[in-house]
Order: sequence, then structure tokens, then C-alpha cells
Amino acid sequence: MLATRVPAPSCAPRILPVGEAALSVEFGDRVAPEVNAAVLALDALIAAAPIAGVVETVPTYRALLVHFDPLAVAPAALETLLAPLAAQAVAEPARAGQGRLWHLPVAYGGAHGIDLATLAARHGMAEGEVVRRHSAEVYRVYMLGFAPGFAYLGALPAALVTPRRAEPRLTTPAGSVSIGGAQTAVTSMAVPSGWHLIGRTPVPTFTPAAERMCLFEPGDRVQCRPIAAADFEALAGRIARGEYGLVPEPAS
Repeated sequence: MLATRVPAPSCAPRILPVGEAALSVEFGDRVAPEVNAAVLALDALIAAAPIAGVVETVPTYRALLVHFDPLAVAPAALETLLAPLAAQAVAEPARAGQGRLWHLPVAYGGAHGIDLATLAARHGMAEGEVVRRHSAEVYRVYMLGFAPGFAYLGALPAALVTPRRAEPRLTTPAGSVSIGGAQTAVTSMAVPSGWHLIGRTPVPTFTPAAERMCLFEPGDRVQCRPIAAADFEALAGRIARGEYGLVPEPAS
């Protein structure tokens, strides 16, 4: 599969201090594929040629957080090393490539998506139309955050954009597929949430004991595949018995 050409972000990167042991390399002030692609391109550049003193990098929507050991590298020296790499990431955002494509089984509505009916009524749609529109999109995994493996996906079709709930729930089930604002998300564990729950996947997206703890990575793509409630239970059983594992299409 050929990679889609990604335009460069429109603004120059900024490098800002975050405490005494981290720098944030910002590529813009908006959520956009080209901005996120530059973030991931810089992450890939640092991984390909590790910088002495860099401990960890954390990609977000529009910035890369670079943790470093201040006893091993001075902030000013690190900024000098990061600046040309950030400029290269802006010039070549496609360096990050397209991530893997996951076809994620999701049971929509009912006990697995308790807000689907309300959300559909709010937008003047049948529940099936919400499911059709939501599952037709191929979403970008912009970042993992809030909880380990919690995947923020975008962009949501404009017709489904919905403000978050006025009263968040204290807990939502692992695997919940939800809508909040212009985003959709896949919950990795039971967490509080003010998002609207429209479905749930039986596929674990965070497995601490696994070599690859998080199923998704930033830059991956996810398309939801509707399944029946009975299929959810059957698939959950197969997963528990080790008979099924979700396999993505490879990255390009």
C-alpha cells in the first residue's frame, strides 16, 4: 500500500523547557494529521540516531516530549541537537510513514454502548446510521494517554461531533469505544470518563504482561468493524482461551 503524501505543518517548531529534565518540541497549535506526522517523524529520527542523555520520548497530538538526564546532557546542548532534527521532521513528515491498519471488532449499542440511542436521537439519526458513519471512517491514532494504551482517534465525521457529557461517569469498561467532541477513543482499562459510550471491543488494547503492552501505536490507523452482541461474547471467550489475536495490516 502506497503511503499518502502528508503536507508539512504550516508553522516552525518551537523547543520549550518542561521542568529541569524535559524539553517539548512543538509543531503547531492544532490537531491535524500533518502536525502529528511531524511529531512522529522527529520521534523516528531520534530513535534512528539516539542522542546521548535522552531517556525517553513521548509523542502527543502536536508535540514531542523529550525526557533527558540533566547530568548527561545540558538543556541548551540538547536543544542545539534537536533543532535541526525538528526542522528535518517538518520538511519530511512522511518519514514516519503510515502506521499499521487495524480492523477492530466492535459491538455497538445495547449493554456495550449505553449512550448510542441518546446520541443518535440528539443528531436526529437512527442508531444504525450512527454505527454506519462511525464505522466507515479510518481513524488516525493521534496519541496514547490519560491511561496506558488509551487511544485518541480522529477525526470524527462532522455529523457525529458531540460535546462531552455534563456529568462524567466514575468508571467505564475496558474496551469502550466512545465519542467526545470531535474525537473518538478506545478505552484500554476501566477508567472515569465523560465521553459518550457507543460500543465496546472485546480485544484487549493494554496487556501489561505482553512484550508489546499497548496494541496501538501513535500513527496507526483504526477502522471499527461492527459485530453482534453474541459475537462479542464468543470472541471474548476465544481471546481468553488464547485462540484469537487481532492481526493488523502492516505499516507502509
